[in-house]
Amino acid sequence: MGGQKFQYDESGGTFFYFLLSFLALLLIPSTYYWWPRKPKQDPEKLEKECQCDNCKKKKIILRSNEPWKGTKQLAVKLMIISGWAILALLAYKVSQFDYEYANFDPYEILHVPMGASQADIRKSYRKLSLILHPDKETGDEKAFMKLTKAYQALTDDEARRNWEKYGNPDGPGAMSFGIALPSWIIEKENSVWVLGLYALVFMVALPTIVGMWWYKSIRYSGDQVLLDTTQMYYYFFHKTPSMALKRVIMILGASLEFEKKHNGEIVERPSDNEEVPQLIKQIPNLSEKNRERPLCALYSIKARALLHAHLHRIALKPDTLDKDRQYVVKKCPYLIQEMVNCVSQLILLAYARRIPRLPNIETIENCMKLCPMIVQGLWEYKSPLLQLPHVSDDHLKYFITKKRQIKSIQQFAQLKNEERRSILRHLSDEQYKDVMKVMGKMPYIDFQVRSEVIDDENPTVYTAGAIVTVTVTLYRRDMSVLFGDETVADKHVDESHAEADQEGGGVGGGGEEEVKKEEQAKKPVWQRQQKKGKKAGKKGPKHQKPNSKNTSVKKTEEKPVTSPVESEAPKKAPVDTGDESELSDDEAEHTDDDESQNSQRDKKGSAVEDDDTEWEKFQSPLSKREKVLEGRSKMSHSVHCPLFPEDKQEYWWVYISDRKSHTLLTPPYHVTALVEEEEIQLKFTAPRWPNVYTFTVCLRSDSYLGFDQMHDIKLDVKEAPEVPTEHPQWEMLDDEEEEQEGQGSDISEFTTDEDVEDDRD
Repeated sequence: MGGQKFQYDESGGTFFYFLLSFLALLLIPSTYYWWPRKPKQDPEKLEKECQCDNCKKKKIILRSNEPWKGTKQLAVKLMIISGWAILALLAYKVSQFDYEYANFDPYEILHVPMGASQADIRKSYRKLSLILHPDKETGDEKAFMKLTKAYQALTDDEARRNWEKYGNPDGPGAMSFGIALPSWIIEKENSVWVLGLYALVFMVALPTIVGMWWYKSIRYSGDQVLLDTTQMYYYFFHKTPSMALKRVIMILGASLEFEKKHNGEIVERPSDNEEVPQLIKQIPNLSEKNRERPLCALYSIKARALLHAHLHRIALKPDTLDKDRQYVVKKCPYLIQEMVNCVSQLILLAYARRIPRLPNIETIENCMKLCPMIVQGLWEYKSPLLQLPHVSDDHLKYFITKKRQIKSIQQFAQLKNEERRSILRHLSDEQYKDVMKVMGKMPYIDFQVRSEVIDDENPTVYTAGAIVTVTVTLYRRDMSVLFGDETVADKHVDESHAEADQEGGGVGGGGEEEVKKEEQAKKPVWQRQQKKGKKAGKKGPKHQKPNSKNTSVKKTEEKPVTSPVESEAPKKAPVDTGDESELSDDEAEHTDDDESQNSQRDKKGSAVEDDDTEWEKFQSPLSKREKVLEGRSKMSHSVHCPLFPEDKQEYWWVYISDRKSHTLLTPPYHVTALVEEEEIQLKFTAPRWPNVYTFTVCLRSDSYLGFDQMHDIKLDVKEAPEVPTEHPQWEMLDDEEEEQEGQGSDISEFTTDEDVEDDRD
């Protein structure tokens, strides 16, 4: 393009601007996000934490897992400080550059006023040139060059006019585009070094980094599990459809994540040759003489022995085997989740008749049982009360007596404080506080199930082969709501009563209404839903004569369950005013008008309710799609697991099974974000044969023992209606279309058969 120039930065000023802005864009956010900060120690949070010996050891282990944390923080601080120092130097350089290369003003350089004569300009130039000439002691070459250029601009008439008009002695300049790179990049002397740098970065370093990342990524699945490990799981679960729990532990220990060849983080010590055989002698039924590969490999036997030692809570040497145990244990939840996925995929393949044998449901449930066992460090046959701090096998005899049979944590939480303290009378007050803290934070799940056939006229009628949608709603609360004395809910209610008495006392009933509203607002969501269901049954006019249309609609709708108090409430009878003949004509007209208005209102109300239900059905899938697009969170609630070397979050499995045939109907859904409420939809195909079937919706925890729940659903499957192959209306339409096509559009209704034949000819 004419009048444009592309050039590199000769002076380097533009390059300094580029570096200054680029460095500032990096330093400001990195300083805000990456500057190391000391975590604030909240005293209230420390009081809520468990102070048992195992929890204290776990805190030490978590700190030791990050040995380079202090060094990394120091390195980050030095990098950020050095970056700000470089930024300050660049800012100083740019400020000096701006001062030296300010706007060119010849009058200011010659120290003459605007409109000065030529004589004054020459006089000032001679005076300043004697001072600034390079040959003089006080000379300055740059200042003398500016002085000469200013003198030439003011003594030449054309240059002076250009400067006064365009601000430039040379006239209007061409548009120039500067490249913010120094000019030495394109010089011949430096071309070899520049090309070598480009080749090193783009042809060697970048392909190497991408290749290393690709080679590592193709070896792992989406859950960071080795693909070779997944193939091994498929092989063993297909080989053994019904697998016992100890067999599952053997396969888990044979995972290739615990082998040195596949995982560089594995440490092989010379002391293993002595310590591992000694550990094997302490563990019964380890099956170390099994000859199956890779179950007979040394790494597999070692990992299996460490898992058994963890479940038996055997003390290991802290510098050797205990470190290996911590590494093996923290990998297990991800591997067990991969096992569950593999078994569920095999079951789906068996349904599709791609594999001959169907894995048993006990196999996948044994995999699920193994996860809380490893997290808590307990066998399944042990009492779940051992998950509480300071509770050992010696204390279990106080839970089961002639008067009481306490076998679960939920039963223990429902006792009164005096009974709980009497059972744990051998513990000190501080230890008892730790027990109450941990138990109060444990989950209490309200498990609600609803089944229906979506997009059907009768969603509660199940036909053979229909797709049944089971909606599972989970409400998570702390176990403290079960405490037999001074629960959290009771405290809130008492506080609301006290506030209402103070504010609304003497208002004449207004305070009680406010208290009821506050109680309803503070109560959990599931209680509010139950109240709404009860109130729905009371809607509608009480003294209205039902129309025929309304009665037919009410028969098809399911009536909500009402409480005995509501059902036994006396109904107000209509007042008898005599025979209908005794009513006046005006009164009869009024009654007719009232009935017509009420019927219209019922129609409008039913139409509005239908629109609301349709809108809710339309909105629910959209909201679920938005949640899927947002991604699944991995944060829920921290688990009290002092023997697990990392922080563990509460996760759950939800699935539907047939306990009679021992089959799995839906693949397990992994719930990873149950903070307060979670809704899951499970779909399966109804059986082909009409009958009454009972299926079980299962909820299993991957973190706690004894917190599993099951909910039975009964489906009265009826025979599916036959789909009509031929419809008489369709046949009539086809015949009419054929006749119209044969007759043509030009034939009127008055034409004769001869005219039609002539037209066809």
